[in-house]
Amino acid sequence: MTALCSIIGVLDNGAASLSAEALQLVRSAQHVIAGSRLLKNLSDECNTAQQYDLTGCLSQVPLWINAALLKNESVVVLASGDPLCHGIAGFLAKKLKPEQIQIIPNVSSIQLAFAALKMAWQSASIASVHTQDTGEWVHGATSAHGMYVLVQQCRQQSLLAILTSPENNPPRIARMLQMEGLDEVFEMAIAQYLQQPEQVVTDFLPVAEVANHDYGDPNVVILKRKTSLAAPVLFGLRDDSFQQRKPEKGLITKCEVRAVSLARLQLTRISIVWDIGAGSGSVGLEAARLCTDGHVFAIEKNSDDLLNIAHNHAAFGVSNYTAVLGKAPQYLAHWLDPDAVFIGGSGGELAELITLCLQRLKPQGWLVMNFVTLENMSTAVDTLKQRGATWDVCQIQASRSSPILTMHRLQAENPVWIIAATLT
Repeated sequence: MTALCSIIGVLDNGAASLSAEALQLVRSAQHVIAGSRLLKNLSDECNTAQQYDLTGCLSQVPLWINAALLKNESVVVLASGDPLCHGIAGFLAKKLKPEQIQIIPNVSSIQLAFAALKMAWQSASIASVHTQDTGEWVHGATSAHGMYVLVQQCRQQSLLAILTSPENNPPRIARMLQMEGLDEVFEMAIAQYLQQPEQVVTDFLPVAEVANHDYGDPNVVILKRKTSLAAPVLFGLRDDSFQQRKPEKGLITKCEVRAVSLARLQLTRISIVWDIGAGSGSVGLEAARLCTDGHVFAIEKNSDDLLNIAHNHAAFGVSNYTAVLGKAPQYLAHWLDPDAVFIGGSGGELAELITLCLQRLKPQGWLVMNFVTLENMSTAVDTLKQRGATWDVCQIQASRSSPILTMHRLQAENPVWIIAATLT
């Protein structure tokens, strides 16, 4: 008989959580691979097998399995709950041949947590922060942070089940919610030591209370919104939705021009966007709402405008947006390569900036620029020609109704040239 690798879901009550079939596979296995906690829990059932602690050694696991199977020796990999829900089975299924593995799932800790709360969970979104420890959440952090995906889910979901880690624990999640201004939006329940004699499942608690309390590990966090999630406007936000610096007119990319510029950026849900010369932040913040699983990096050289950006950032409730004070190309070297770049202001170094953006732009990416002067438009077109870009120019001349006595007339806004370019 050809030996198999059996990936078996286990709960924290160890052997008692296993079916007769699964328990027999564990007892007869010649090799058992698991994290230190599960190896300890099932030590009496697999004491004749060669044991491997996978903690910190995930990349080695397929090698261990293949070495055993080449000798036709049976392997068991133990995983918590359902190994296909943020578990090791999905990883191993990509590394091994389908005929080499079988998967025996268990009840997930998420199911157990909701059952203890006596709460339906079919509408819940599942998140995992069981990742490498990257420290406390910082407002404006990027996708390199282990809690980044969770923050985005919190903005979009009403009910979340979170698989935690010893570092990314309930208090840290609570402090993240406080940092993002979501502490009055959500309440939290914590399910600790599930299926163990020490099991404790809290009621839904205020975020501030969780932030200052310690909880037993392992645990699962359930986040629930206090009120239903409102559907935000995603596209075509009114100019007066943004706080802006106002000399004669608001320093903002007007709604009509902004709509066309965003359309020309060809944004997707996962786009990485640069907003250079961000002004009030209107283009970048609206892009962040559209690119829910992407990120927007913005730079603005005027400190007063950056204060307005900070106000608008908080008001619009997005966590996939980072704004810095500076003059491009400062900071750009540290940003992820963009799928789309918007230039609203260049600080007098337009040709160099266009060249840099084209060099960093991902394949099929778009560079979109707004100009109100003939000189800047001319510089941009000449640079794009020299760089071999495919480009086009569109002029937007919008007029808005304005009251005059008891009637209305059309009042013209300044014409704006929109240049869109890509490399083919």
